[in-house]
Amino acid sequence: MITEEKLQEELLVARRKAAKPMLWVSMISMVMFFAGLTSAYVISMRRDDWVEFELPQAFYVSTFLIVLSSITLHLSQYFINTNKRQLSLILGVLTFLLGVGFIWQQYVGFNQLKSVGLFFTGPESTVSTSFIIGITFLHVLHLLAGVIVLLVVIYNHFKYKYKPNDLLGFELGAIFWHFVDILWIYLFFFFSFIK
Repeated sequence: MITEEKLQEELLVARRKAAKPMLWVSMISMVMFFAGLTSAYVISMRRDDWVEFELPQAFYVSTFLIVLSSITLHLSQYFINTNKRQLSLILGVLTFLLGVGFIWQQYVGFNQLKSVGLFFTGPESTVSTSFIIGITFLHVLHLLAGVIVLLVVIYNHFKYKYKPNDLLGFELGAIFWHFVDILWIYLFFFFSFIK
């Protein structure tokens, strides 16, 4: 006869086996989505009305913030594995704040584009600015989902739901966060060099 404890353990193992592959499938679909958008960007560059411009300074700041946030989240995961819960929680909160800072800097960047006459839509918009602002905004939406995931991770961490032998939720949140970080770095370098 299977005990309640054994059943819970088997359910946890089954959940672990299913959770990461499902996350990877969703991330692969996001990669395909952004690959399609950046491919359309490259094709549209052939248009006669294509306008080149420099990325706003705030995008450089946001890139620094998101890279730093991945480092703090990695350290948070390391410290929870070594039973340094308080330090891990502080680094998790710092990661959240850096993520919010990234979103704010993206907003500042959109305003910097507007201040030099580059708009997403309307009579003053161009194809190139519509692409950059549109793709960047879609990434910000994904990062906003990541910020929500971080809030859940921080809440669960605060409630002592993570243990060194049971970090599935933390690991899933970290994988997604690092993914949106890498995705932004790709977009940032893409927009910096493909003009």
